[in-house]
Amino acid sequence: MECNIGILDDQRLFLHAISLLIQQFEDFNVVIAVENSFDLYSKLKSSPSLPDILLIDVVQPTIDVASLVKEVKNSYPDIKLVALSAHEDSDKVIKMVKAGCCAYLSKMMAANELKEALESINSLGYYNNHLTSLSYHHMSTAEIVLTDREREFLNLAASDFNYQEIAGKMFLSVKTIDGYRASLFEKFNVKSRVGLILEAIRRNYLEV
Repeated sequence: MECNIGILDDQRLFLHAISLLIQQFEDFNVVIAVENSFDLYSKLKSSPSLPDILLIDVVQPTIDVASLVKEVKNSYPDIKLVALSAHEDSDKVIKMVKAGCCAYLSKMMAANELKEALESINSLGYYNNHLTSLSYHHMSTAEIVLTDREREFLNLAASDFNYQEIAGKMFLSVKTIDGYRASLFEKFNVKSRVGLILEAIRRNYLEV
């Protein structure tokens, strides 16, 4: 079954390039490709085919993109929203994940990985390219046991605070915070802060 894709990105050249690339993927069709939120809302209201997946650049001039994600999520709950960014571990990416995005995709990713990501999002409802192993999705989802301090760190990691600020909030040294970070990366089997937040939300350790 064909999967419809929508894209919001204010960089015209990138928007055109990724649209052409996705059009070449079997069973994928770009139905919306716009440069601003006004055109996005207009297309969503008038398009005969809504996107199954909507890719949204995390940096948009003049608008709060996280608020946009929430609005689209509320109005079109069946659309799977995905953050697009050129920067890993961006605070904007974390905000968009908490606002309702089910995945984060790097603008630097290879074409085959993009196709794999879209297939995963379409079929599973999520994609986490920050997992240590691609086979992890098919492993047991046994409960992860967290200490109270690890839970506190996890909630703060999902905020705008950097690690030094988290250390201050928890009245701990940065070295101790690094230990909590390493412990949670290992427990959730992830490689980055964004990956940790995505996986914690997917496994209901964080609420959006």
